[in-house]
Amino acid sequence: MTLKKKYRLSEVTGIELQYMVVDKSTLQVRPIVGLLFVELAGRPVSDVQRGDVDLSNVIVSHVVELKTAKPTRNIARFRKKFHAEVKAINVLLDKHGCLLMPTGMHPFMDPLSEGVLWSRDHADVHPYNTMFDRSQRGLSNVQCMYLNLPFADDDEFAKLHAAVRVLLPILPALSAASPIMDGRVGTSLDMGMEHYQEHYRKMPELMGPLIPEAVFNQEDYYREVFAPIAKAIAAYDQQTILDHQVANSRGAVARFDRGSIEIRVIDEQESPGADLAIAELVIAVINGLCTGKWMSSYIQRAWHESDLLAIFKDAIAKAGRASISNVEYLRTFGIEGEKSSINSIWRKLFEDVRSELSPGCQEHIDLILDKGCLAVRILSRTGKQPDRSKLVEVYGELAECLANDKAFV
Repeated sequence: MTLKKKYRLSEVTGIELQYMVVDKSTLQVRPIVGLLFVELAGRPVSDVQRGDVDLSNVIVSHVVELKTAKPTRNIARFRKKFHAEVKAINVLLDKHGCLLMPTGMHPFMDPLSEGVLWSRDHADVHPYNTMFDRSQRGLSNVQCMYLNLPFADDDEFAKLHAAVRVLLPILPALSAASPIMDGRVGTSLDMGMEHYQEHYRKMPELMGPLIPEAVFNQEDYYREVFAPIAKAIAAYDQQTILDHQVANSRGAVARFDRGSIEIRVIDEQESPGADLAIAELVIAVINGLCTGKWMSSYIQRAWHESDLLAIFKDAIAKAGRASISNVEYLRTFGIEGEKSSINSIWRKLFEDVRSELSPGCQEHIDLILDKGCLAVRILSRTGKQPDRSKLVEVYGELAECLANDKAFV
């Protein structure tokens, strides 16, 4: 989303949620978001303004994005607003035999035969399709919640970038929601993030090490991140359509044109309430890191991306069950000891900031920490070898959770 003015650190948050349009009976994806937007706006468009919540397309035509029209100072109040839009969209989709479905990845979509690119008003889709075939899941079958966090100057960017880099590796432990791919249980609880990484191996400059490099001012970021991206995309973008800031595909990306960092590694959950609970907790912890609640910002900046990436890979594989034995990383969050599960780290952080969180957030985070991330709860229902009918049953229930803003228990 675009921040139309530069806000101060911790002042507001921009939130984007991505949901799939699927057939009500079969749950196969239906690329009719363009038709949905015509019915909402009265003409072909790529964005629809709906008061406090805007709708946008993404790069494929079966995914619709709901986002805060303006950055908000109160995340919790958007729960009802997002849910109202989900209900309104489902009413329109119902006459086409469709509905919205959540989670971080469709469990049995075939990207090659079912992936339909969005083309209206997005000239950048063509060079992207040239660089990356739409059949790759990293392009057409990953749904995330994006969090946009503001900074006003280089000093604020340094604090925010340091905090985001340190926290990024353990975010999948809370949010992993893509355990099934191609109709089979995957090798990770977060298959969406696993394939997001693979998607960019053809052009590694765009993603880099996924965990952003340790750069803490705009000049260094342009030299170390943007310059290699611009060089890499030049051969595919003869008309210079792509912007180096847009092409940046790290797990968190800096947008100096609008004064924000966008976090991109959080799987879509089963309901707006679940998404916003994770958003509240993540923002509270990042704010604590920025103010040195557990460790000074200067010490946070010492982390190398390769060390953080190793933790991230464990988190996408095992979520909260992953164990961390890096003593220095544990001390970053005020944890003394030689070893800790990521779930225990989140429990400690949650208790440290609990008083700052809304009751709805507290309830859902307690569920995640007690019963497991959404991926764990999905597998507890599907079993290890689900057939298509079982997947339709379980993911149909997840669609009901989205429609009713209820937790999947």
